Amino acid sequence: MLKEQISEGRGKVTGRRVIDGPKGHRVETSFEEQLKMLGVDGRGMGTYWAEMRPDGTLFGEGQGVWMGAGGEAMQWRGQGIGIFQPDGGIKFRGAIYYTTTAERLLRLNRIAGVFEHDVSADGTSTSKIWEWT
Repeated sequence: MLKEQISEGRGKVTGRRVIDGPKGHRVETSFEEQLKMLGVDGRGMGTYWAEMRPDGTLFGEGQGVWMGAGGEAMQWRGQGIGIFQPDGGIKFRGAIYYTTTAERLLRLNRIAGVFEHDVSADGTSTSKIWEWT
C-alpha cells in the first residue's frame, strides 16, 4: 500500500558519460543532492545508467549513498522508467530499496520506495519518495 512521503530532495548532475551496454549505449549519470529522509536532513550522491528502448522511453538502474546531519548512513538501489520532456528534461519514475543500520532509519529496510526523480535540461533535479509496504 502506498503510504506517506518519506523524502524530498534537490540536486544537480555532477557528471555524465556514455558506456556500452548489452543492448547498445547507456548514459551513466552521477548526481549530488540535499535530501531530507524521514525528517532527517542530509546529503546524498548516486549514479545511474539509462538506455533508450525502441519506443523512445528509457530504462535505468542506479545506486547511491546518503549521510544524515547526525551521522546516519543509508545505501539505496533502484530501477525506473524515464520519459523525455519537450523542454529537454527527463522524468524518471520507479522503485527504490534501502539498507541501513541507523536507528532513526531502520524502517527503510522493510519497505520499497516509489520515486519521482526529475532532471531539467540544465542538470538540476528534484526528487520525492513515498513509502510502499
